[in-house]
Amino acid sequence: MKIIHMANTYTQIYIQAVFTVQNKLSLIRPEWQEELYKYITGIVQNNRHKMIAINGMPDHLHLFIGMKPNQSLSDLMQDVKGDSSKWIHEKGFVKGRFEWQAGFGGFSYSISQIDTVVKYINNQAKHHKIKTFAEEYLEFLKKFQVPFDERYIFKPIEY
Repeated sequence: MKIIHMANTYTQIYIQAVFTVQNKLSLIRPEWQEELYKYITGIVQNNRHKMIAINGMPDHLHLFIGMKPNQSLSDLMQDVKGDSSKWIHEKGFVKGRFEWQAGFGGFSYSISQIDTVVKYINNQAKHHKIKTFAEEYLEFLKKFQVPFDERYIFKPIEY
């Protein structure tokens, strides 16, 4: 990866990225969840961004990132998902194939919202006693007024 340094570039970009395990076939297990979070944090930091919060449930992750303008969110998510999938396989954490769902949700926040977003991400277990990931994700899309086609959300793999 080519690092581009832009003199006199000052940004404040806070993004929450949300993505799920493909088809929920291979779930993130509590025994290796913390190790996965540390690994993904390393990927984010190696790409010169700041991991503000990371947490999730067995079927999905939330990353709250202070983004630098040196990389697009799509490229970062490709690195995070691709490298972490490979790492999960190399570690032998799952039987069979581990994959993340294609795509992701990306939602931007202002500096005044950081504490609220961090609390939300850190309290995932509590939130998901009330609503499913699918309900949560659709709520995000609607709240942020992101146009979407329900036919393509959480589409299972065709065999």
